[in-house]
Amino acid sequence: MNRIYAGIAVSLVASVALAHPHFNKTVTATLGPGVEVTITYNTTPANEAHAQEAKVGDFVTPRRPVIKLSAELKSDKATVPAGEYTIGVIKNADKDWTLALYPGRLQRTDTPDAAKAIRLDSVFSADHGTAEHMLIDVTPGSGRFEGKAVLTLHFGSLFLAGALD
Repeated sequence: MNRIYAGIAVSLVASVALAHPHFNKTVTATLGPGVEVTITYNTTPANEAHAQEAKVGDFVTPRRPVIKLSAELKSDKATVPAGEYTIGVIKNADKDWTLALYPGRLQRTDTPDAAKAIRLDSVFSADHGTAEHMLIDVTPGSGRFEGKAVLTLHFGSLFLAGALD
C-alpha cells in the first residue's frame, strides 16, 4: 500500500515539475519626459483557434493584459489619455486585426463594447514567425511607424504593431 501512495506522490510531483510554466511579466518604457508606459501581462499560450472564433467587430483580449500611461499620448489617428487600459485586438476580417486599448481593467466575466475601445493605427502581419506564448512590448517603430513608439502584440503567427505616439 505504501508503494501505491509513493507512486501517486511521485506522479503528482512529476506532473507539477513538468507543468507548462506561465509567467507574469512587466514591461516598462520611458517614451519621453514625463511619459512612462507600464505593461503587465501573463505569458498565456497562443491559442489561435480562439482568435479565429472571434466575430468580426469583437474586442478580444487574451488574459486581459494592462497598459498604464503616466501621461496622454497622441498619434496621427488616436489620442490616449493617461490611465489604465486593457490591451486587446478588434477583428476586422479573418486575416485583419486592429490593436486597441479598452479603458480600465476588464474582468474575466466582462463583455467589452468594442465601440468604447481606442483603436490604434495598426499594422497586422502573419510573417513574423510564431510566438508560442503571447509577447507584448513597446518598441521603436520602423517602416510606416518610423520615429514613433509602437505597442506590439505577438500571439501565435498573429503579429500586431500599433502606434502610441
